[in-house]
Amino acid sequence: MSAHTLRYYERAGLVVTPVDRTHGNRRRYRALDLKWITVCTRLRATGMPIKGIRRYAELVAAGGGNEVERLQVLESHRDQVLADLAELQENLRLIDRKIDVYRGRLAAGDADQLWAPHRTPG
Repeated sequence: MSAHTLRYYERAGLVVTPVDRTHGNRRRYRALDLKWITVCTRLRATGMPIKGIRRYAELVAAGGGNEVERLQVLESHRDQVLADLAELQENLRLIDRKIDVYRGRLAAGDADQLWAPHRTPG
């Protein structure tokens, strides 16, 4: 994980524990901090907005007693990820059908008959 990524999540208020500093005032991230930031980056990579990650981080930082709300945040995001995956799979099926058409036409030797818009003069 890059230093830029670590500092970004820290500045965004998404690190749930205070980051230690050395005597020279350099940040010293613990394994727990890195694991947490990995969770944040995975949530972000799956499309969770920073606002949603921040809400989840606030709940975690607040400690026990809000586990039901944390679960709701994660389940809601999971539902969105599943919807996104379904859409991506449908798009992939379309791409695969187009690939099959091109392969078939190339094998048949009539790929030049594939539809292409023609420009009208003028």
